[in-house]
Amino acid sequence: MKLTSPAFAHEGKIPPKYTCDGENINPPLVISDVPAEAKSLVLIMDDPDVPKRLRADGMWDHWVVFNIAPSLTEIQEGKEPPGVHGIGTSKNLDYYGPCPPDREHRYFFKLYALDTRLNLPEKATKQQVERAMEGHILAKAELMGRYERIRN
Repeated sequence: MKLTSPAFAHEGKIPPKYTCDGENINPPLVISDVPAEAKSLVLIMDDPDVPKRLRADGMWDHWVVFNIAPSLTEIQEGKEPPGVHGIGTSKNLDYYGPCPPDREHRYFFKLYALDTRLNLPEKATKQQVERAMEGHILAKAELMGRYERIRN
């Protein structure tokens, strides 16, 4: 399974348009090679580089969407994928773009193919989604982008 974006390369720079310094809309994503037996997809975007003084776990959850149809091949720029939206660290249900407070951060877009649909409500946390996925992951794809705010 693969997750790519025409907006930036894996380990490349995320354009400001997709961040708090721009339009704060999600970048376009392309999904390919989903296992035929998949029953649903899960998309999680998180930042593991948050200063510990801000969050003890060093993690910020930007986007959590589950029960996405496995037939989905593209998430268009600025369009939420059809699925159930979990809640992010900023209490957001939709995409919340990179906005690092201190230096360059890494942002991981993680896509999971599952052999089931998750029986969770809207506003489930990333931790609840990850627990529910245990033992059901058929494949995983990851796209990592970097972003550092321009300081004046």
